[in-house]
Amino acid sequence: MNTTRRHFGKTLLLGTLLLSAAGLKAQNDGYWQQKVHYVMDIDFDHKKHQYRGKQELTYYNNSPDTLHRVYYHLYFNAFQPGSEMDIRNQNLRDRDRRIGDRIGKLKSDEIGYQKILSLKQDGKDLEHKTTGTILEVTLAQPLLPGKTTVFKMDFEAQVPLQIRRSGRNSAEGIDYSMSQWYPKLCEYDYMGWHADPYIGREFYGVWGDFDVTIHMDKAYTIGATGYLQNPQEIGKGYETPGSKPAPPAGDKLHWHFKAPAVHDFAWGADPDYVHKRYTNDDGVELHFFYQPEEKYVAAWEALPAKMAQFFDLMKNKFGKYPYKQFSFVQGGDGGMEYPMMTLITGRRTESSLVGVSVHEAAHNWFYGVLATNETLYPWMDEGFTTYATNYCMDIIYNEKKANPFEEDYEGLRMLDSVGLREPLCTHGDWFQTNYAYGISSYSMGSVFLAQLSYITGMQAFDVCLHRYYNDWGFKHPTPVNFLRVFEKYTQLELDWYLNQYVYSLNGIDYRVGLVDKKGKGTVINLQRTGQFPMPLDVAVTLKNGSVQYYTIPLDIMRGAKKSDGDKTFTAAASWAWVNPNYQLVLENVAFGDVRKVQIDPSGRLADLKPADNTWTAP
Repeated sequence: MNTTRRHFGKTLLLGTLLLSAAGLKAQNDGYWQQKVHYVMDIDFDHKKHQYRGKQELTYYNNSPDTLHRVYYHLYFNAFQPGSEMDIRNQNLRDRDRRIGDRIGKLKSDEIGYQKILSLKQDGKDLEHKTTGTILEVTLAQPLLPGKTTVFKMDFEAQVPLQIRRSGRNSAEGIDYSMSQWYPKLCEYDYMGWHADPYIGREFYGVWGDFDVTIHMDKAYTIGATGYLQNPQEIGKGYETPGSKPAPPAGDKLHWHFKAPAVHDFAWGADPDYVHKRYTNDDGVELHFFYQPEEKYVAAWEALPAKMAQFFDLMKNKFGKYPYKQFSFVQGGDGGMEYPMMTLITGRRTESSLVGVSVHEAAHNWFYGVLATNETLYPWMDEGFTTYATNYCMDIIYNEKKANPFEEDYEGLRMLDSVGLREPLCTHGDWFQTNYAYGISSYSMGSVFLAQLSYITGMQAFDVCLHRYYNDWGFKHPTPVNFLRVFEKYTQLELDWYLNQYVYSLNGIDYRVGLVDKKGKGTVINLQRTGQFPMPLDVAVTLKNGSVQYYTIPLDIMRGAKKSDGDKTFTAAASWAWVNPNYQLVLENVAFGDVRKVQIDPSGRLADLKPADNTWTAP
């Protein structure tokens, strides 16, 4: 039996149930989200690098608002001289070298564009205008709350030279990296419309189902989001092993994909792709599309088993991948995530190929299933994915690092030291340097999680990660939604952590002061020199080699963790956050028995100057 066909029905049902569950929750607690259903038919001319498309979009207005306008993204319009992406990059102090001045030099047959030929709402012509990468549409009939409407569109597009993520003729010789390739409805949520112009950073999309047919020259193999509906007609490695594909009729193959419960659709195409499949223990079918270059083929052949291990690690740490297929497709300009697939460059060593594959696939938990608004909260996508990448790579390659996230901590410290740090709440498009955007979104987002595990303890942290994934999958969670999961389970107050880490530029800096005798015991003086208050873990090493662990909670936490990994902590009196000084009194530990005092023995406190966190007896 064909695996793709067998799994599609189950996964379609799963996606429908998940979105229905989100709708039921909306009725219960006021949460709501919009929904779409795309049907697209694409006729591709590979000689001209152009295509014509028909799009039927059913839009479900689940909001309490009456909509008078809608907006679409026209991402390919960014690849034209003088576009907002072009201008923005030229005016950053540290230009993206992948873009450079390349957009401004594109010729008419090298630019990208998406042109709307006709657009109707329920059969009525619509007024619309294109402003850069945004299509502004005035509705013929207002869309009332709880109602549905159907938009029918004819459009034409040209694939730009590959510059950033999308395009044709990549540096590795891949013909087509087809992301952000169709007119895509903008998201409307509790904050209103998110019609952000495309400057090359993050995305945000509407949940729904996709039914996409691509008519492509028969020489090409396609790897895409979704499940191929006609594998026996296509062949190309999709057919049931041992069976023979039906011979193609005419010069084109008609690739028919369906993708349930996703918020985007991407694909890659090349005539030289090798297509391999590997099914993991959970029945997820992994697809690999790559050019079989002699220098790199061994790395690609080693990739499937590593990715099967990765999916198992992610299931255990965060939650189960909800679809029955994932594709790794060579293309793009580095690595970029899309639902049920990724585009990655393929001329890499094995560890590099595994690393980029782990990172981009891990996005399908945070960008894909949880789908926070990554334009507003890139750290919740890129940062959480970076955390997952470091966690998985440490295990896959048996590195056993004391702190797998140390490089992220160093990135935070470096960003702070050079004075380029911006608040983590900065909109992804509005960071003033690519450096600040990169460190903030990737490293600081990773540290946010690693340091949260320090606050709550690893056991509670792991439970909460699963609860977050299960409670907020397919629902566009916000930072508050995330943190409330932890508060409810741990019974700790954690809003101060979000406020300080995300909405301020305050830094963490503690030091061990005087350690001295106090009666028959010992007093340890601790000082907070930074403006960001944190609970402190303190390890006291005695002359017999034993170590005693203490945790000093903040008063505003209203509680303390009890354990962390294999360590049990004694909770000391809470530290009032307004007080820069604290005395840890050890009444039953003689001063002469103390050999070392160390703040944060696990290395997960993002202290900007950790050198003064240890005292050693003279």
